[in-house]
Amino acid sequence: MVSPIDELIQVLRVPPGKKIDLQKDYDPGYTGKFVRKSEAVELLADGVQRLAQLQDKLYAQDNYSLLIVLQALDAAGKDGIIKHVMSGLNPQGVQVHSFKAPSGEELDHDYLWRNFKALPRRGNIGIFNRSYYEEVLVVRVHPTILDNQKLPPSLKDKGIFKRRYEEINNFEKYLVYNGIVVLKFFLNVSKEEQKKRFLDRANQPEKNWKFSAADVHERQHWPAYQAAYQDVLNDTSTKWAPWHVIPADHKWFSRLAVAAIIYETLASLHLGYPTMTDEQHRALLVAKEALQNEDDPQTAV
Repeated sequence: MVSPIDELIQVLRVPPGKKIDLQKDYDPGYTGKFVRKSEAVELLADGVQRLAQLQDKLYAQDNYSLLIVLQALDAAGKDGIIKHVMSGLNPQGVQVHSFKAPSGEELDHDYLWRNFKALPRRGNIGIFNRSYYEEVLVVRVHPTILDNQKLPPSLKDKGIFKRRYEEINNFEKYLVYNGIVVLKFFLNVSKEEQKKRFLDRANQPEKNWKFSAADVHERQHWPAYQAAYQDVLNDTSTKWAPWHVIPADHKWFSRLAVAAIIYETLASLHLGYPTMTDEQHRALLVAKEALQNEDDPQTAV
């Protein structure tokens, strides 16, 4: 029997090798079988506690690491996902990297260079708030960005994005084959909900700092971004690193869905605490006895 979580994952995962239609196949307002926000919030709180237990084993085992890639249009809720889903985890084992426009030093390297440097250590969870996928999303929508990338002119041809899909797929396969589990989430917000959130930022003084005229300008490119995301989902959802399209119109559901997928992914690794050898166990008993005797006045000299 398929569990509710497994069923949810199957609905949200982009099937590798199958072409999807982002508009027809994925509803930004979808909430599955969850109809009440209060129920989802309660489940999320319990899920975060369970995630913390798995994170502890991930860190102790020190074999795997987890890379979480978050991609979305503006106001889709990436920061909220990080805040609410990761709130109960040990901050020493979680690193968040927010990738902005490349610096001069970064432009002197290939586009994956800065991501290589930010990969999580074994036992850790790394979160890419935007990622190398910007190179086939924003750059595709605004191809003039390529003018600043120091590529040979012959490589700035019409095939550049198809090549980058292949490069990214190979990069992620390399990561997985080296113990870095790759989880990719596209937070799928509707244009109507994005407008509502932008207006909310503009109307509430405590949220004014989040408002950006540049974000509003990018809305003019909505169809181009939808087409770019659809191609990314179709060309880079692989068996080793599949995409998950997370309905983002209801923040309470998107947070629960992301937490559930992270939990199921870590649980599938069968993580456990390291086992001690007989020699290590004997040494532990000797040390334990020595500590106990320190506080026993009858054994004091």
